[in-house]
Amino acid sequence: MIDVIAFDADDTLWENEGRYRDTEAEFRRLLEQYHSPEWIDDRLYETEMRNLPHFGYGIKAFVLSMVETAIDLTEGRIGAADIQRVIELGRTMIAAPVELLDGVAETVAELARDHELMIITKGDLLEQESKVERSGLGDHFGKVEIVSRKDQAAYERIAARHGFRPERFLMVGNSLRSDVLPVLAMGGRAVHIPYWTTWRHEEADEAERAAADYARLDSIRELPEYMASAARA
Repeated sequence: MIDVIAFDADDTLWENEGRYRDTEAEFRRLLEQYHSPEWIDDRLYETEMRNLPHFGYGIKAFVLSMVETAIDLTEGRIGAADIQRVIELGRTMIAAPVELLDGVAETVAELARDHELMIITKGDLLEQESKVERSGLGDHFGKVEIVSRKDQAAYERIAARHGFRPERFLMVGNSLRSDVLPVLAMGGRAVHIPYWTTWRHEEADEAERAAADYARLDSIRELPEYMASAARA
């Protein structure tokens, strides 16, 4: 029934968003003398959204948005040492080890025995290539697609490039907005495995959730049994 199983990377295979939350907390402390935490968070998010068409996703884009937000919220009074601190926060994120989520290594190895696996992730090319290489999972994935956005058109281009039929394609990920809804719109199938925290840009509203036909699992460990049950059905 399924020819290809594709996995999102960040927060599906390994830890990611938690590091953004930790860095945002450090950023709030840096600016706490100027504004409230809520105001800082909202202004940073607005800056990220404004910069998204120009800088895309990833740590480097995040750092640029933090620098711009810091300058704006201090009316240009922020010092060079604090700007350097923001840059160092980004370097720390980039250098952080790739920590696989619970059950990922075993599950991916098990599924790779009987299925063609691929990674479809969005973000900075260098950053994501490095994560795949350092994860130790690369040998299990025949294809890796790093894209600037995950919408229906992007998935359709990937399907055409690799010659698989959408109805025989399954996407597994933590984001309804990026990993589930556009795949369903293409005619594919999707499994949602929530992560403990989600960037607000990746959230879907209740109407979209209710109208979508997808499977929800609590852990990636449940995926082999889900695949076996689907095959039996």
